[in-house]
Amino acid sequence: VQLMESGGGLVQPGGSLELSCAASEEIFSFNVMGWYRQASGKQRELVATINNGGKIISSNSVKGRFTITRDNAKNTVFLQLSNLQAEDTATYYCHARAGYFNDIEYWGPGTQVTVSS
Repeated sequence: VQLMESGGGLVQPGGSLELSCAASEEIFSFNVMGWYRQASGKQRELVATINNGGKIISSNSVKGRFTITRDNAKNTVFLQLSNLQAEDTATYYCHARAGYFNDIEYWGPGTQVTVSS
């Protein structure tokens, strides 16, 4: 299984980006898919997840600004980022969980988002 992120880049404060995560197999085989991020010198943290039933969990720091969606037909999960701030600068990673106990994990290589004027 491969996950590949795209859509990162440099954006000014207040700007928007859309990240995509394309999976090498049908995403309905994953129980949960989501996005994490890791800023320089900090631990990786949850951004948002979405399960097969469409239930969404998101970090308080991004609620109202970031939106996670999934397109099963395209085997892709999206993260729409808006009103970006400097503290959103990080490497964003796509993540998937599978297995009966959600104990099988997959990670993408990450895509860099830099918010700077």
